[in-house]
Amino acid sequence: MLPSQLGELLMRVIYVANILVAGWISITSLFNPRLAQTTVFSGAFAYSEAIRLVGALWLAIFVLSVLGLFFPYKMSLVLLFQLIYKGSWLLFAAWPAVRAGSDYPKGMAGFFVIWVIVLPFIIPWSHLFSKISG
Repeated sequence: MLPSQLGELLMRVIYVANILVAGWISITSLFNPRLAQTTVFSGAFAYSEAIRLVGALWLAIFVLSVLGLFFPYKMSLVLLFQLIYKGSWLLFAAWPAVRAGSDYPKGMAGFFVIWVIVLPFIIPWSHLFSKISG
């Protein structure tokens, strides 16, 4: 398998994982936010309508990931977006909670850690930066 074919396959695997995870989180958060509060967020946060805002974000990731199955390189910017927001959440929300001994959604944090480690190797950096510079 050529490197570009391998990269495309790996991006499609990530898009499928996004579809499965983001699809479930978005549907739960948008249509049954109280269930999402206890399952997705592990009861770590008090119920708030902000859960629906998170659901809308994950719905966007779901839709873009479906498109990514058909256009893996064109939709790779969604992978960069995920790297930035997941890394930021780990740094500015999860890490301070861990240090303070506060409650936080541990399952979500674990999933985010894996994504932040894996995505830099999957994102087609040269493709993204060639489009920006030229």
